[in-house]
Amino acid sequence: MNHSVIVIGGGPAGLLASATAASKGATVTLLERMDRPGRKLRICGKGRGNIGNTAPLNEFLTHFGKNFRFLRPALSHFFTTDTVELLSDLGVPTKEERGGRLFPASDSAQDLVDAFVRNAKTKGVTIRTGCRVRGIKRKDGRFEVSFGTQTLTADRIILTTGGASYPATGSTGDGYELAKSLGHAIVPIAPALVPLITAGDTASKLQGLSLKNVRVELRVDGKKAGEDMGEMLFTHFGLSGPLILTLSKAAVRAVDQGKKTEILIDLKPALDTAKLDARLLRDLAEHGKMHLENLLRGLMPPKLIPVCLEQTRLAGDKAAHQISSEERKRLRLWLKELRFTVSGYRPMREAIITSGGVDLSEVNPKTMESKVCPGLFLAGEVLDMDADTGGFNLQAAMSTGYLAGLSASDAP
Repeated sequence: MNHSVIVIGGGPAGLLASATAASKGATVTLLERMDRPGRKLRICGKGRGNIGNTAPLNEFLTHFGKNFRFLRPALSHFFTTDTVELLSDLGVPTKEERGGRLFPASDSAQDLVDAFVRNAKTKGVTIRTGCRVRGIKRKDGRFEVSFGTQTLTADRIILTTGGASYPATGSTGDGYELAKSLGHAIVPIAPALVPLITAGDTASKLQGLSLKNVRVELRVDGKKAGEDMGEMLFTHFGLSGPLILTLSKAAVRAVDQGKKTEILIDLKPALDTAKLDARLLRDLAEHGKMHLENLLRGLMPPKLIPVCLEQTRLAGDKAAHQISSEERKRLRLWLKELRFTVSGYRPMREAIITSGGVDLSEVNPKTMESKVCPGLFLAGEVLDMDADTGGFNLQAAMSTGYLAGLSASDAP
């Protein structure tokens, strides 16, 4: 029996879900509210298209926190090797970069969009743009989907509307209301992978400075709540970059709960306290006549030096051999714990993804079908699942989209 399927949302999950269902014999219509599909995919990875991550399955799942078990069946059906093979077949070779990040060899996210759209159309999917779905009703075992002044009916619905981040790309949170209207509970949403706002003017003084190979610790009410190592960026409002985005979900939660939230930056993670002290002693001894501010150029980017001198209360024009053990200790502590108080976070529209969404306990992970509304399938960011930055979220969207499309078509 050939089913009719309506897919709502033309991001990676929706495009792959529709192509998969159509390839298995279903008659598929994809409805996209924007003027073209894949708008958010086009800007991912700063326009370069970080489409996935090559981490092994068990390691991959650890990046999804408490909801990792839900994803295992979907990832078992369609994982990174399948993504690479599919894109290769569509004429988009890929490359692996630091941290297992997967990109198109062309460094163009638009190539990904074009390939996924072409794939869906080749499989026979009808793509209709400019269609903002107003409502879904269940009637006589089928679904009625209303958009504009029109109504379409189908045997199955796949909801892949995305989250509520980057609303200019079409992710406005509509999917949560549609799922709710069909009986689903929604876990409260919040921005995830979002830059953090910090108190004071230190970050603004360092605006534009990017740090690599630093360790960042998130501390909530004095206790470690997360830690990672890599790259970060100072902005006019606070902190951003991969490290900060990864820690942001826990930071957002802590700020919302009114807890004391701090970011500690270890500028010298390769040196423990003793080795760093030995390094400082050696530098001060070898360059005794050098002014401290000039000596610091060998320890940090120039833009950090005025901030260092201000916060450690050290005189930049003081000769290195005049630095006391107490002053050296202040410098050492600052290098290992450059502190920022997190006072807030940027709005949802600046978050890369959304935390929260359709409660996973109401979705069958083996099929992506709703447990409360048979015939409804859900995939991608509309679900309550989110991961660290690095391609994990996009792979999860594609994997759940593939499984939803497979299941909605009733393919074996």
